[in-house]
Amino acid sequence: MNVSYQTLKKVLVNFLQEETEKTGLNNLVVGLSGGIDSALSAALAVEALGRDRVFAYCLPYKTSSSESLEDAEKVAAFLDINCEVIDISPYADAYLNVFDEYIGNVRFGNVCARMRMVTLFDLSAAHNALVLGTSNKTELLLGYGTWYGDMASALNPVGDLYKTQVWGLAEYMGIPKEVIEKHPTADLWENQTDEKELGFSYKDVDKLLYEMIDKRKNKEELIRMGFDEKFINEVSRRIKANQFKRCLPVVAKVSDRTVGIDFRYSRDWGL
Repeated sequence: MNVSYQTLKKVLVNFLQEETEKTGLNNLVVGLSGGIDSALSAALAVEALGRDRVFAYCLPYKTSSSESLEDAEKVAAFLDINCEVIDISPYADAYLNVFDEYIGNVRFGNVCARMRMVTLFDLSAAHNALVLGTSNKTELLLGYGTWYGDMASALNPVGDLYKTQVWGLAEYMGIPKEVIEKHPTADLWENQTDEKELGFSYKDVDKLLYEMIDKRKNKEELIRMGFDEKFINEVSRRIKANQFKRCLPVVAKVSDRTVGIDFRYSRDWGL
């Protein structure tokens, strides 16, 4: 996965400039979690549009750690952008309290992730803005994210970067070291970490994903390269099982030109 971070930065900055302008909107809205993905997305947005056109929000739930909020504020200070804190607990709880008992970590996490995105999309309308995505390639391939929650966005500058590439580009752009070195987490309950939930490290899975997806190596070739067969099977299962999260809603075709099937012009095709 050799890459020139100088070139990568230039490509992603140009992407954000061009794709924002095509919509006729002026600004970008981003949720700052205190993690590296949102920090890098925000940094690229500032490079592309300038700090006055990037609106950042921290969206903690009451069980979120204070350290995550502090890290998000460090990123905002580093980028010199305004960052407003909005506690999602009241409206998340309004839904969660409908149930007589705790609904479990997965459903709870999904509710909070979607409440955060409800907030960002509403605020994007207030700012004449697009919502900036923060899900990296590793997360998208593994389905490690909430459908129409943190995986929802209008533009995603980091969606084709593996997690290890996100770390590398963030270091190149000078993002605070504490944010780069912390354990990745959605920060929805105590001691939650990405790698603990996934069952493997980002560094290990990125090596496999690069060979499996980018180099198109089959299972036999991957085993000969030294990858564990159980690891290959589990990662392959996750990729296949979460394909639906990476697609637009499936539309039943009953006409000559169907949205998303035959009618798929790029957004700059002209009217």
